[in-house]
Amino acid sequence: MSKESFLSKYKTEIDRFITSAFAEDLGDVDHTSRSCLSNDLTSKAQLLVKEPGVIAGVELTEYIFKTKNNNFKFETKINDGSAVNPGDIIFSVEGPQLELLAIERLILNCMQRMSGIASLTKQTASLIKHTNCKLLDTRKTTPNFRYPEKWAVHIGGGENHRMGLFDMIMIKDNHVDFCGSVDKALTKTKKYLENQNLNIPVIIEVRNEDEIKTCLKFPWIHRILLDNMNSNEIKRALKLINGKIATEASGNITKETIVKIAETGINYVSLGAITHSAQNIDLSLKAI
Repeated sequence: MSKESFLSKYKTEIDRFITSAFAEDLGDVDHTSRSCLSNDLTSKAQLLVKEPGVIAGVELTEYIFKTKNNNFKFETKINDGSAVNPGDIIFSVEGPQLELLAIERLILNCMQRMSGIASLTKQTASLIKHTNCKLLDTRKTTPNFRYPEKWAVHIGGGENHRMGLFDMIMIKDNHVDFCGSVDKALTKTKKYLENQNLNIPVIIEVRNEDEIKTCLKFPWIHRILLDNMNSNEIKRALKLINGKIATEASGNITKETIVKIAETGINYVSLGAITHSAQNIDLSLKAI
């Protein structure tokens, strides 16, 4: 990620998520809080860590509170990306009672999920830190929660793959098979880019050496994705590609196999598990 923060880069998408999340949870009114609390009174709470991990979502949480009511007083005590342990206090927040508790579940859902993803990303990235290989996420994310999840990957030390179908062309096996061959798929893609006056990255998934050889005839390709190949197959593929085009390994990569794959010299590994299989970190918002 560049110096531009994730929030500033994707502010429109984050705003859309927050609006949708409030509508989903609040509806027209929070009857529970309305029944026994008052927005004329202010209260204070703090976020308490209940299990170890890497914290993520602090900046998002402050933004959610300030989006709801800019008068909330928010004090960050531990920043995103920090290792935390049970008993640590991440932040304190003070503001109108009704609005504070109306936001509680949303920020807990976000931070517990994001912290789980950041923790797993950090663990996985640490396994290959002795190599030049970079860890990527995928589109295997929770619908309507993709941006916070990919934000968490970034916080945990991974890198973001494409955000969606709109910001990159990624030609996969079905595209190739529907077109009839790698050659036909890439030829059509090149023509499409020219006709649409588009300048976006193109990645193509390959399954064998013949498909790799065809890709080398199209040097404008951004990256060749080696699909479901073991470390020995990847080594042979890299020798064939010979550094002419960047490479990515994907498919059936686990924490048990990622080291051998990264050590082949591959440029990237993409791993859907860092988002879809992360376990939430237990956090609690407590009144003080």
